[in-house]
Amino acid sequence: MGVSRSAYYAWRTSLAQSKPLNSTVWRLRLRLKTLFDESRDSLGSRGLVKPLRQEGFTVGRYRVRTLMKILNLTVQQRRADKATTVRDPSHGVVDNHLHRVFNPHRINQAWAGDITYLRTCEGWHYLAIVMDLHSRRLIGWALSVHITTDLVLQALHHALVLRQPNHSSGLMFHSDRGSQYTSQRFQQTRALHGIQPSISGKGACYHNAVVERFFDSLKHEWLKNITYPTRSAMTQDVQAYICYYNHQRLHTANGDLSPVAFEQMTLKQVS
Repeated sequence: MGVSRSAYYAWRTSLAQSKPLNSTVWRLRLRLKTLFDESRDSLGSRGLVKPLRQEGFTVGRYRVRTLMKILNLTVQQRRADKATTVRDPSHGVVDNHLHRVFNPHRINQAWAGDITYLRTCEGWHYLAIVMDLHSRRLIGWALSVHITTDLVLQALHHALVLRQPNHSSGLMFHSDRGSQYTSQRFQQTRALHGIQPSISGKGACYHNAVVERFFDSLKHEWLKNITYPTRSAMTQDVQAYICYYNHQRLHTANGDLSPVAFEQMTLKQVS
């Protein structure tokens, strides 16, 4: 068979020492591999332990790490990114009233928005989002070939239709100093719906850290190493991630619940 005597005896010894896997271990390995594949190779041992425990498996981080090595599951490395929006000096800018309070106590208390760019073979595709900071849920988004005020207005309208906030609720909208958000049209729409403004300080990306974290997860956990031939293909995959993010991805800030599950729990407590 073309093998040495020592290799043959080593194989016999390892075969004798190996034990058949029981059904629980097989189910654990299968579920771990499935969760890892669903996250597009982005969940590490910390991220995998949480859903596995919720599904009834008795596991710790170190056991999951060992199983990942056995199954050859390797998390892809992240890459640095760059900013997209630029401030228009002629636009007025309000203060940062959010003050990095990223965990408001109720739904529709504080929203945050931003824009990022996505690469396709047809050219750039720009994504604007609106996030409810209470649950980290994406409640509005829009994609466009152009990075304009219309893009952020479309995302805002999406959120307004979904949420229908009360004018007297004291809702705040936080963004960076990009000209799309400081434009007269956006400010008029915001004021028309009784939404209070808040804008990050100059060069302070951490003032909108939760939204930046979402973009980081989208690009480096979901879209990484994938070539999109068309903007249409990119749009479909972004929508798939938003669904995954809202309904499946667990958040430490939500007590290891998805944004939708956390909102449902909040509404039950209020009622």
